[in-house]
Amino acid sequence: MDRRTRLCISLAARPSDVGTRFHNFLYAELGLNFVYKAFTTGDLAGAVTGIRALGIRGCGVSMPYKQDVLPMLDGLDPSAEAIGAVNTIVNDDGTLTGYNTDVLAVQALLPVGTGRSALVAGSGGMASAVVAALRRSGFDDIVIAARNEEAGPALAERCGARWVPDPGGHRADVLVNATPIGMAGADPDAAVADPAFPRAAVSAAHTVVDVVASPPRTPLIALAEEFGVRTVTGDAVMALQAAEQFRLYTGTRPDDDQVRRAREYSRRT
Repeated sequence: MDRRTRLCISLAARPSDVGTRFHNFLYAELGLNFVYKAFTTGDLAGAVTGIRALGIRGCGVSMPYKQDVLPMLDGLDPSAEAIGAVNTIVNDDGTLTGYNTDVLAVQALLPVGTGRSALVAGSGGMASAVVAALRRSGFDDIVIAARNEEAGPALAERCGARWVPDPGGHRADVLVNATPIGMAGADPDAAVADPAFPRAAVSAAHTVVDVVASPPRTPLIALAEEFGVRTVTGDAVMALQAAEQFRLYTGTRPDDDQVRRAREYSRRT
């Protein structure tokens, strides 16, 4: 590091080493004078002010800040404006623009030709990105299961889906967990007892997607594997969205092999 080293960060309620390892691996691989560090904050507005004031080049935004950060930015890329959620901030000489790279990542990993019904757990920024990806992929029967009686119905109305307060009793071709359930650092008893969806729904699904990246094998993924159901892990979603973040920050696009190796490195404990 030297005075010309450019800093990129992430903000999350429960920071992990996954994104840090992914980005720093690629900086070293490509010989770029960047460094990446994960943070949490109890003062989101102050953190965003710091990004601007210190010339921090980019910031990944995770749960629960993806919607709260919107009014603190100078502008939104269409990728974020369309769904009302930001997962990436790019700082161009003090002008902060919000992007959302989650939509493209989720869409790239969704199954093709497996029916058109989906059940999504969650109502925050990641759930908004998931629903947008499902719509782009042609899913026309989407149910949003969310305990939040304001955010859940609002998201359902905005995207033409149905809202239920609990996933129990519902079935779908594709199940997507867009909540922190199963995330490292969460209540371990709750994570084991509740893998986001009931066993009956998991056993009847074609594909189960969990956006939680750490650990990659969450209780939900383990349950789906038990039934022989196709799975998409959160670290796969993370790798694709982070590769696009990397391009936005550095102007360099890593190739598929570099992304694969960065993903493998990011999973090391």
